Amino acid sequence: MSYRYGKILVYITFHRDIVFREPRVVMGVDLNFNNVTYTIINLNSELVSIGVIPFRGLSRALHLRKLAEDLQRKCPRNWRFLKWARRARAKWLSKARNILVDSAHYISRKLVEVAREYNAVIIFEDLEKLRGNNNSGKKLSWEKPLWCYRRIQEYTEYKALLEGIKTIYVNPARTSKKTPNGKKLRFINYKFVELGEVVTTRDVVASWNLALKGLKQMRGFWVKWSPNSPRNEAVKTRAKRGNPETKKYLKEFTTIHK
Repeated sequence: MSYRYGKILVYITFHRDIVFREPRVVMGVDLNFNNVTYTIINLNSELVSIGVIPFRGLSRALHLRKLAEDLQRKCPRNWRFLKWARRARAKWLSKARNILVDSAHYISRKLVEVAREYNAVIIFEDLEKLRGNNNSGKKLSWEKPLWCYRRIQEYTEYKALLEGIKTIYVNPARTSKKTPNGKKLRFINYKFVELGEVVTTRDVVASWNLALKGLKQMRGFWVKWSPNSPRNEAVKTRAKRGNPETKKYLKEFTTIHK
């Protein structure tokens, strides 16, 4: 309860008990600038499904941000004192933020729907040190500040929590460079790779390896529930032996969300 501007404000907190579902599959999620790719494997490390959710909000928000910066460049000294310039800049930046928030809600809702359909555990990349990494080119320096990866993860995390779905964070190191099924991995270019006799994208390879890493943690290693969780708050599950890597392809189901 607080008193502000002659009004008494009362804050009410609601509590809800969550019962987590028993997972049947594991879903690795790879967040990119223009799409979100997920790969689902079962508890025996066998491939179940692959899907892509397009993400167009970043390019639209980037265009609006460039408009605002171009306006400041044309009027470097007096844009703050021009009413029309301040309004136009505020309008573009506000619209860019709304686009990113709406896109994050849309993507998180789609991910939770897929996880609920397959009764899956969601595996995310732990990208908490990404902002401090300055080893990027000119294009990435423009895109990275507007890339709302953490917002997508947070929205997915709380939506999944309401459905009783667990969310796990793993180290994303070398997930796009390592073969997920033991077959030879050959890089065609920056985006496409040849995995055995199949041509696919690095995003699929990364999400597949993320799912395998998450399954490996669930089988007897410390599970990090969120990037902000300290080590002593992790949960150690019952250890199981076995190689989490897939030895062969099963029937593949690919989904593209529009």
